[in-house]
Amino acid sequence: MTSPEALVREHTVYACVMGSRAFGLATEGSDTDRRGVFLAPTPLFWRFEKPPAHVEGPAPEQFSWELERFCSLALRTNPNVLECLHSPLVERIDDTGRELLALRDAFLSRRAHRTFVRYAEGRRRKLEADVRLHGAPRWKHAMHLLRLLASCRDLLRTGSLVIGVGRNRDHLLAVKRGEVPWPEVERRMTRLVAEADEAVSRSPLPADPDLARVEDFLTRVRRASAL
Repeated sequence: MTSPEALVREHTVYACVMGSRAFGLATEGSDTDRRGVFLAPTPLFWRFEKPPAHVEGPAPEQFSWELERFCSLALRTNPNVLECLHSPLVERIDDTGRELLALRDAFLSRRAHRTFVRYAEGRRRKLEADVRLHGAPRWKHAMHLLRLLASCRDLLRTGSLVIGVGRNRDHLLAVKRGEVPWPEVERRMTRLVAEADEAVSRSPLPADPDLARVEDFLTRVRRASAL
């Protein structure tokens, strides 16, 4: 059986940098988070022991998904996966990876409202628990939650997912430094959720992702790999 690390090294179709560096929020000492997609050769699926759906490593801060798992999560509008397709920092890509990027719009739908907001609600509850226990949230996590909510609102309004924070950088970094009082951060989170709720009914996004396009892509890629 091919090792998980070898699958990433030899069969990656798309790799990018994510996290603060992709969002435009990097500061001195920021980590470099790498994410990728690998295509496990089709014959490996004919064995009882199947290839892994994801692999951590082999480099530090590196995480990769097998193509089918990645597409499945993207069709469910998983925020972390969708954002990978829109990173401005692409480190590795082949023809299959370029086809994957060309499908970015097929994964986008109004379902993003539910998944992004639900994810944000879970993160916010953890921040509120930190405030109760320690008197303050983890400010870095609060910053990234504000960024995610703004991204969700703008996606619903425009139909396009943009992960760079642009002119909001200074404000978000002030949150990360703890310079914005927690009640004000909470108010901004609540406002962003309300704006996303308002945007969804008029969104240019389709109600559902284009499953047929994605499935056709995956079938063609699997067949080509088998040959």
